[in-house]
Amino acid sequence: MLKSKTFLKKTRAGGVIKIVHEHYLRDDIGCGAPGCAACGGAHEGPVLEPHPLDLASSLCPQPHYLLPDTNVLLHQIVTVWRPGTRASMASSLRPPGSLETYVEQKEGENSNDRNDRAIRVAAKWYNEHLKKISAENQLQVIFITNDRKNKEKAIEEGIPAFTCEEYVKSLTANPELIDRLACLSEEENKIESGKIIFSEHLPLSKLQQGIKSGTYLQGTFRASRENYLEATVWVHGDAEENKEIILQGLKNLNRAIHEDIVAVELLPKNQWVAPSSVVLHDEGQNEDDAEKEEETERILKTAVNEKMLRPTGRVVGIIKRNWRPYCGMLSKSDIKESRRHLFTPADKRIPRIRIETRQASALEGHRIIVAIDGWPRNSRYPNGHFVKNLGEVGDKETETEVLLLEHDVPHQPFSQAVLSFLPKMPWSITEKDMKNREDLRHLCVCSVDPPGCTDIDDALHCRVLENGNLEVGVHIADVSHFIRPGNALDQESARRGTTVYLCEKRIDMVPELLSSNLCSLRCNVDRLAFSCIWEMNHNAEILKTRFTKSAINSKASLTYAEAQMRIDSAAMNDDITISLRGLNKLAKILKKRRIEKGALTLSSPEVRFHMDSETHDPIDLQTKELRETNSMVEEFMLLANISVAKKIHEEFSENALLRKHPAPPPSNYEILVKAAKSKNLEIKTDTAKSLADSLDRADSRTFPYLNTLLRILATRCMMQAVYFCSGMDNDFHHYGLASPIYTHFTSPIRRYADIIVHRLLAVAIGADSTYPELTDKHKLAELCKNLNFRHKMAQYAQRASVAFHTQLFFKSKGIVSEEAYILFVKKNAIVVLIPKYGLEGTVFFEEKDKPKPRLIYDDEIPSLKIEDTVFHIFDKVKVKIMLDSSNLQHQKIRMSLVEPQIPGISVPIDTSNVGINEPEEKKMKLEK
Repeated sequence: MLKSKTFLKKTRAGGVIKIVHEHYLRDDIGCGAPGCAACGGAHEGPVLEPHPLDLASSLCPQPHYLLPDTNVLLHQIVTVWRPGTRASMASSLRPPGSLETYVEQKEGENSNDRNDRAIRVAAKWYNEHLKKISAENQLQVIFITNDRKNKEKAIEEGIPAFTCEEYVKSLTANPELIDRLACLSEEENKIESGKIIFSEHLPLSKLQQGIKSGTYLQGTFRASRENYLEATVWVHGDAEENKEIILQGLKNLNRAIHEDIVAVELLPKNQWVAPSSVVLHDEGQNEDDAEKEEETERILKTAVNEKMLRPTGRVVGIIKRNWRPYCGMLSKSDIKESRRHLFTPADKRIPRIRIETRQASALEGHRIIVAIDGWPRNSRYPNGHFVKNLGEVGDKETETEVLLLEHDVPHQPFSQAVLSFLPKMPWSITEKDMKNREDLRHLCVCSVDPPGCTDIDDALHCRVLENGNLEVGVHIADVSHFIRPGNALDQESARRGTTVYLCEKRIDMVPELLSSNLCSLRCNVDRLAFSCIWEMNHNAEILKTRFTKSAINSKASLTYAEAQMRIDSAAMNDDITISLRGLNKLAKILKKRRIEKGALTLSSPEVRFHMDSETHDPIDLQTKELRETNSMVEEFMLLANISVAKKIHEEFSENALLRKHPAPPPSNYEILVKAAKSKNLEIKTDTAKSLADSLDRADSRTFPYLNTLLRILATRCMMQAVYFCSGMDNDFHHYGLASPIYTHFTSPIRRYADIIVHRLLAVAIGADSTYPELTDKHKLAELCKNLNFRHKMAQYAQRASVAFHTQLFFKSKGIVSEEAYILFVKKNAIVVLIPKYGLEGTVFFEEKDKPKPRLIYDDEIPSLKIEDTVFHIFDKVKVKIMLDSSNLQHQKIRMSLVEPQIPGISVPIDTSNVGINEPEEKKMKLEK
């Protein structure tokens, strides 16, 4: 049956056009109930559960289906009806195109009311229809709505209807489900104290007008990890001035949460502030502690140099909430029998969340997931609800799950749909595979990787040609041969974006059959590769470059140490060793030339854990040792990436996937320049070349570690490198590498960007065919956005994994004392680096319930004077390191000053006092 509606519309040019809306109504859509004779037993699309909901409901004792309205579906379904609860949903099975349930919008009726009426019509139809199937069982459809008027109308029409809360409370056998109910609205969930703390958020219409007129600025809210009363807003758009706006104080933050899209109003210049140097962590204030909060905020407002002032603003409204489920721990209320408790997120940028739960005793000491429901104006904290219990705090599996969830790392097992696109085993290279491919299996190719590496992306060779020149090849796993565009395997790899390396675990981007087997360039097996081959003279000058798909057979899989031993050993002169020596010699020339052009050699302390073979706990912690062979491999990977970038940009000027590293703004270098000046050194930062030269000259015979510290600090000044589409940007330059163009080609097993680059290169050399998405610059730009996000989250997850294993290491080691160097000085603390462990930590000089020392902070030098002792950046100190488990919410490595000795500040080393690291039972008794 066809229903149509016709109306006339006037065009801008003054003409009139006729518009017809047609609805095709079908009478052959089944109800979805299994075995329904009235519908012929056959069903298109989804069907209802064979057995209706059989949970013990005091309101609906008979078997029933649930039909939630749209708002219930949006706000409650994720957390209440979890996997494993057989709640059959009938909401989508009678579509609006069904003849019996089609509802036309009445005159004067808004779309929400029409939709509500449509759902009631569907509920009524189901109840009448299901009587035909099972009159004796009284099978029912229960309508679930939180809209009072909608519920009243449903009851008037003879439809069994309840609010979500009424229904869930009726499930007497599952009382824990009450905790999972999302709060209905901010108004209904207000705290009874009633005192208004925050100003009202402006409605979206006013915000959009204000943004259009320039009264307000739109940007992303970024909370501070170190100071809960401070945040920045990164303004969207091209306005370079005011790119970053500072917000200070609870009222100016105005209930925004990290990553929300907000509207801010700039404050008058006489109210601008400087970024705070105070480290402040929220200790869980009550609504009544407003005076204490205001006193804390006054600490932020100390006199500063006018040059340090930054554009400052306040949040006037929320454009888009970017809330997600948060991992953390419950802080159980001191009030006996209280259902209201505070939840402390693992991410310090997220405020505490107030939840109601009847399971507080069972959840104490566990990692849980909580969702935010709203943040009323009169509540110090947002309100939320319990979602899931992850497990005990400190358990390795639980903590790993937390860090993966917190950093949004996709880590579920690969689905059968994805695995179905893997090649069938046993696999071998066929004649079809060799089409458009060179056979290079005769070459003396070898790989050099960290110990234990199973996902070997790259291999190298170097040989002397008949004309006396050298042939050098970089051979990269041909992952794109196995992952074809658009299939489920390709889509999942694109979603994951990168492999994530944790201390004891690897979250693969592609299934293990590819990552550790068919695509891994292991020795003595035939493998498919994509090769970049240069002809060079002995001065490492490139004479010819060619790219080819290939088949190789690696002659050795070496570690960096094994490759170094071969190069250094006079007794070894086999083909592999001669090839390695040739590569190493050329790499040194390439590196020297690259540095002369202005490439930066920066430093970042990396650590390696040695694990106990039985318990898998860390028993030793060392900084990673770098050898010549590390640099050798790096140089040829860089050269291959640059060569490929040039080639794909020549062929696809608008569609090349490239990687750039923006130059930092001059303000980023302020801390580096001041720190060097305090040691009578000058660092120039006008170009990458001048920075590189300054760092090379910044040496001290009496302080050999100074240069490393300067390079570590310079690394902190850098911007993040990002992927981009060449047709969407004009600036291609890679600042750190001093290269005009760059991409990623050399790690397709662990980076999806490299797979796209392989596909572009294959089309460029005629080895493969193109497809529409490959040459759509807008889709490529969207892909780059996801890849940049995944890459950043992977880095954060890796750091979190190192931090957790460092805690495990010091838990078993007890209290130790080590030499450290100051990296930063704050108003009430110093941040130090311990070279032995590559460990960074904060030494606080103000502690709760202790007399406050006399602190004088000078931002210009920068320095911190404590009583009569002055601390500068790079000063050498001695610190005590131990695991502080007194706060189970955030166990942390705690550092205290040992030397220089300051009365009342410095602590003696007393290794007998290990109570802080005793077994949990003893510690909990002491705390109680």
